Amino acid sequence: MVIIKAQEWQELTRLTQGRSVAVERVRLADGGAAIEGSWELPQLARLAAEDQIFVTAFVRSHGSIKEMERIFGVSYPTIKSRLNRIGSSLEFVDTNPRPSRVEILQRLRRGEIDADAAIEELEGLK
Repeated sequence: MVIIKAQEWQELTRLTQGRSVAVERVRLADGGAAIEGSWELPQLARLAAEDQIFVTAFVRSHGSIKEMERIFGVSYPTIKSRLNRIGSSLEFVDTNPRPSRVEILQRLRRGEIDADAAIEELEGLK
């Protein structure tokens, strides 16, 4: 089943040829419920199939460039060059973004923070 799914994913990647893809319907496999909307694919899913394989191998090798050299049969500079190319195509995802002015005021209104904390956060936005 995993091999079939991988083949389907590779086929989708081949068909889209790097163009933007919007997902509009998601069905939960075990329950049959569906969700409709419009979402972009995660940035790793937007990589070419061979780059997805490369990233997977890198993660599975715990980031060992020596192991990557062995797996792919290429030199250190080749691995570094490919990592740099893939890395430059990915956006950094901020896991702790600063709240907006509106979000701070909404938290103040809901009583989640007091006025002093709200002022401090608002001043930090400058």
